[in-house]
Amino acid sequence: MTLTGKLEDAWHVRSGEANLNPEVEQRARKTCAYIGKRIRVVIDRPKGSLHPEHGFVYPVNYGYVPGTMSGDGEPIDVYVLGPDEALDEAAATCIAVVHRRDDVEDKLVAVVGDGMLDRDDIARAIDFQERFFDSVVLLVPDADE
Repeated sequence: MTLTGKLEDAWHVRSGEANLNPEVEQRARKTCAYIGKRIRVVIDRPKGSLHPEHGFVYPVNYGYVPGTMSGDGEPIDVYVLGPDEALDEAAATCIAVVHRRDDVEDKLVAVVGDGMLDRDDIARAIDFQERFFDSVVLLVPDADE
């Protein structure tokens, strides 16, 4: 299966959202294109820091991809999973997209190193923030799935 085929599967089959308005589908396709790619992430909310408005603690590093734009007009946000320490910046591989059905932006999920996580592991790691949204984790399935 080609990467394009995998991305199609990640979006249409995995999300269960076959009938979306074109704007939402375009947004999801744009962010799913990052899956499997190396990205540079600037961490603006390091692990252990407090959310500036809502006061919860970030149990993972959280940042953005410079030079990109999300639906909110800001750079695309990224959950960086794996490192136990707070980071300022990370070179990571995007392994998933968090598609928010009730928001104007999606989030990337990236790992430092060669780690891979399944959908449940990712969902648990990002629940501290995603529990406030109607979101789904999109993965590119293995070629033999």
